[in-house]
Amino acid sequence: MKPISVPKRKHDLPTMSDVAKLAGVSPMTVSRVLNGEVNVRQNTRDKVEAAVAALHYVPNQEARRLAGSKPVRIGFLYSNPSAGYLSEFLVGLLNQASLNNVQLVVEKCGTDKHAVDHARRLITNGVDGIVLPPPLCDFAPLIDLIAASATPAVAVACGLPDPRVSAVSIDDYQAAYGMTNHLISLGHQRIGFIIGHPNQTASARRMAGFKAAIADRGLQEPDELIVQGMFTYRSGLDAAEILLGFERRPTAIFASNDDMAAATVAIAHRLGLDVPGDLSVVGFDDTSLATTIWPELTTMRQPIVGMAEAAVKFLVRQIRARRDGAPESPRHLLMDFSLIRRQSDAAPRMRPSTIVMGLA
Repeated sequence: MKPISVPKRKHDLPTMSDVAKLAGVSPMTVSRVLNGEVNVRQNTRDKVEAAVAALHYVPNQEARRLAGSKPVRIGFLYSNPSAGYLSEFLVGLLNQASLNNVQLVVEKCGTDKHAVDHARRLITNGVDGIVLPPPLCDFAPLIDLIAASATPAVAVACGLPDPRVSAVSIDDYQAAYGMTNHLISLGHQRIGFIIGHPNQTASARRMAGFKAAIADRGLQEPDELIVQGMFTYRSGLDAAEILLGFERRPTAIFASNDDMAAATVAIAHRLGLDVPGDLSVVGFDDTSLATTIWPELTTMRQPIVGMAEAAVKFLVRQIRARRDGAPESPRHLLMDFSLIRRQSDAAPRMRPSTIVMGLA
């Protein structure tokens, strides 16, 4: 009798058992984590997610559908002028969407009544939750609509999150304080600051951190060196022209995001200034732009990808809990930030101030 040939198992694609073995848990626990169930300890959840990432495991969506795992539909509203920020945010969303059986609905809108219309349409069409990145996380009419509809939502990178929705952010005040203190420690005493968009709470928190560090180190607050920006590259160009147009120009400029910092470097180069020899420039966020200009930016890193991933995790847990009849209250997660030092900052040169001409 001819023996039956048993096909060899393909080992090029990891299985749930492989994930369980690497994480040191049972396959059932891996399944509960991937399905967003709430009855899993956080340290166990972290081990499973680390194993999933290490193995590049992709859940079998068809098997999960047959097992009765109802997909989660999450709406993502965005209106952000920074392409680098948006790109990293989307990476984080997509990473977790693929792991949690999430269908992502993406809508672009402005920070006006149209944002409310977009959100209303998403809710009417049955999304289970909504992610709100900046600047929409600070748009009060939008938050009011979402709260009134009892739709789970997560505000990301908001300086002062509304307590009616969950939030994932960093401490913008302490981050800006740390960056300013770093510049002062290098020897800078005349530091320019470019504020972010006035309608975003993170902007005010960063400016407050800057001012507090200046005061705590006994320096005079340079009111004329605090210039309004809008978190856009164009606004950074305008702000840098103002700051570098003073007869006694600053020796360092701290911009509230990388786009405006990159614009400051561009203006410095146009004026024949060496960065960081004549002018130190630092930013905030650590987007891809920070390493695509010359010199590469020293910046304060907020974990944009990780924050977006955490937002999806929050929503999946809240949505699953509601489906199980045990809704959770909104939660606020503060994530770590870190100062990333590259080539755009240095101690100030001991030389007379230069009168900069030809700003047109």
